[in-house]
Amino acid sequence: MQKMKAVQIAKAGGPFELVERAVPEPAAGQVRIRVRACGICHSDMLTKENLWPGIKYPRVPGHEVAGVIDALGPGVTNWRTGQNVGVGWHGGHCSHCARCRRGDFISCETLQVTGIHLDGGYEEFMLAPENAVAAVPEGISFEEAAPLMCAGITTYNSLRNSGARPGDLVAVQGVGGLGHLAIQFANKFGCRVAAVSRGSDSAALAAKLGAHHYIDTRAQNPAEELQKLGGARAILATAPSGKAMSALVSGLGADGKMMVIGASPEAIEVTPLQLIGGRKTIQGWPSGAPADSEDTLRFAVLSGVRPMIEKFPLERAAEAYERMMSGKAQFRVVLSTTGNTP
Repeated sequence: MQKMKAVQIAKAGGPFELVERAVPEPAAGQVRIRVRACGICHSDMLTKENLWPGIKYPRVPGHEVAGVIDALGPGVTNWRTGQNVGVGWHGGHCSHCARCRRGDFISCETLQVTGIHLDGGYEEFMLAPENAVAAVPEGISFEEAAPLMCAGITTYNSLRNSGARPGDLVAVQGVGGLGHLAIQFANKFGCRVAAVSRGSDSAALAAKLGAHHYIDTRAQNPAEELQKLGGARAILATAPSGKAMSALVSGLGADGKMMVIGASPEAIEVTPLQLIGGRKTIQGWPSGAPADSEDTLRFAVLSGVRPMIEKFPLERAAEAYERMMSGKAQFRVVLSTTGNTP
């Protein structure tokens, strides 16, 4: 029996454990993926700390997966062995109701989340339902593709659904794991980009990523600065701070929309008058379906958008997770099984 390495959490709140498991065999409707890279996302904490209902332990986290299909389960005809693929937060659905036809997977009761309901990418081989898989195009490495399966699709998908068009002003709140991708995507969309962050330390990086303006919230009123630029058609709120998001609402222009993608338990405070004047809206946005992941990857290859990553070997998953949780990573942490890690 072929064996593999996996990093699991044996119980809620427990430590990461490097274990040896049998390589799983795909059942009907599944593919087996030889994992080449897996990004570590802040929401892996949901599995680590048992913050999502229905998690069964032991569980292998990881929903930013890139690798190669090496086996097909019975009945799988849409994929082939040797194909480069990825798996994101969306881990499959039953396809039996109208919600799937609407693309409404987020509230679907049959939705399976990779790394929560199903074992994820902190292992050398993983199984995935065939409808959870996205094709990875040529021209991007596994380590670069992995973070785009969650951080990338979330920023790209929220931007293209924000109503912003080329030439419009798009503000990106936060220059971090999500924000550094949002700035690149907005620039490649042809938008005027204003990066908004606390302090001047990120100004040079924001400009390098494609921001045309930088607003330091320590020294400036961000909403007033955005209005001086004509008002934002869209604000991508990536940093998980309800207070920081609240300070930006008045910076929206007419028909402007704030897309909330940074998860925070803090309330966003806004008055009805702030929204009524100018028909402004606030909308939350999760990641998306596999087709959205494929769109994200194709656009990234076409435009040159890439995540900034720090690589760790699978065996150092616990250290990599702590690096991500510390907020000091620049900017996405990726577990690699290709042997090219320090």
